[in-house]
Amino acid sequence: MNATALAQNFRENRLAYLYILPSFLVLGFVVLYPFLYNIVISFSNMSLSHFLDWRFVGLEQYRKVFTEPLFYVLFLKTLLWTAVNLFFHVTIGVFLALLLNRPLPGRALFRTLLILPWAVPQYITALTWRGMFNYEFGAINLIMQQVFNLAPVQWLSDPFWAYTAATLTNIWLGFPFMMVIALGGLQSIPRELYEAADVDGASAWQQFWTITAPLLKPVMVPAITLGVIWTFNNFNVIWLVSDGGKPADSTHILVSFVYRQVFNYYRYGYAAALSLVIFGILLAFGIRFIRQTKATEAVY
Repeated sequence: MNATALAQNFRENRLAYLYILPSFLVLGFVVLYPFLYNIVISFSNMSLSHFLDWRFVGLEQYRKVFTEPLFYVLFLKTLLWTAVNLFFHVTIGVFLALLLNRPLPGRALFRTLLILPWAVPQYITALTWRGMFNYEFGAINLIMQQVFNLAPVQWLSDPFWAYTAATLTNIWLGFPFMMVIALGGLQSIPRELYEAADVDGASAWQQFWTITAPLLKPVMVPAITLGVIWTFNNFNVIWLVSDGGKPADSTHILVSFVYRQVFNYYRYGYAAALSLVIFGILLAFGIRFIRQTKATEAVY
């Protein structure tokens, strides 16, 4: 739409534009302004000691981000965290959706129960799991000892097990979303396709790969893209389960590390630069993933 057409459209729909103006103003204030301010700060030396007399330092903060070895360690840990969580979210979610898409006694009850982990506020679930991972009184160690006769695990004081505990908690929180999306996609697949496959003698596995998987792709690819972004930026679970990155800041991912730099070390310029790097990583991933998977193309 060129400028002339846009101006004419504005004159003809002036009242409609007036109605949506407050929404644009609110969005600009709560989204656009903080984003632009973050960009400005990322080129400055703003910190606790330079809070009022900060000045522009060019790409200095970005240089610090990319020259500190810790960034690459955290980046790899964040990639691992995202990949493991997404694998189990999608696998468990699709598996449960396939089960719930079949005739099953009490199917509505099972659907309700399986959505509960997603419906409960995330911070409540995270704190509940943290309690269950308690070494002495937690339910998980008690079950391991009394039911399976296994030695208790230092879930929250050992770096590996603390990272594992946060991952298990996030898997519990994430699979219902994928299950709901997959279930919606499955119910839109025509039954005639499966009936024709039965006539041709296709096995259940062949029907899954030739009918179910291709027709689920348009709904699962956007869901997986969202899942990657949410998991990559999942601050709540890491912070609450590990109690702020404990032990010894060993369980941080990039986004929780940014929070620590801002609110514990007051490195505002550095944290702003790192935030934009995270934004760039996710933006590049989202664009490339959707293009590669051709999620927007019609399949029928």
